[in-house]
Amino acid sequence: MNPVNAEPTAEPAAEPAAAAAAQPVSGRKARWVKHREQRRAEMITAAIRAVLHNGPDVDMDQVAAEAGVSKPVLYRYFADKQELWSAVGEHMTAIVVDTVTPAIDRVREERDLIEATIDAYLGVIEAEPKLYMFVMRQPAAQRLVAGTSQQIAAGLARVIGDRLRSLGLDAGPAEPWAYGLVGFVQAVGDWWLTHGQPIRRAALTEYLTTLLWSGIAGVRQSADLPHELMTAKLP
Repeated sequence: MNPVNAEPTAEPAAEPAAAAAAQPVSGRKARWVKHREQRRAEMITAAIRAVLHNGPDVDMDQVAAEAGVSKPVLYRYFADKQELWSAVGEHMTAIVVDTVTPAIDRVREERDLIEATIDAYLGVIEAEPKLYMFVMRQPAAQRLVAGTSQQIAAGLARVIGDRLRSLGLDAGPAEPWAYGLVGFVQAVGDWWLTHGQPIRRAALTEYLTTLLWSGIAGVRQSADLPHELMTAKLP
């Protein structure tokens, strides 16, 4: 093996809990922890590159080759393959949240809010189709996707609720409407990728926005608002 990829042969022996609590962390142990965290991050990065190079059916041999180490070295940092795959999934879901959340916070108009959210989400999966499809094939995908959906939906519900309250309407529909929007767009996004993106992203964004816009518009209409409020722009 190349010396630059050689790993420490063993981690320091674990100290008894009482002794560890009573004594400051040694410089050697602190350096080991830092080294381990750094190497683990490098392995995750290598796994991401392997997915991008080999597609969603990547295996551990390909990850090891990308990292320039043997498979046993990978297993020093991850209990099993699924732990590494989950780390890659967390990377992808973080990209989704970091991209979609600013779009939600930036937009002021309801229809624009829907359009920006849809376009941001589709933009991420369009830019990283192999990573997205890889994550969706993993057993842990449901947990990761559920957590990401919850974060995005919570942000949407907050903004939508503010819009409804500013019009003097009940904000109760905001949360279920936000979760429904997120689930719907995710399902369509899955279809879009698995079918080779048969529709341009801009067109799909417009189709979905038009379909989903009736959400708040319908709430406004059912409240029998005066025309001037129905057509007013929110601050």
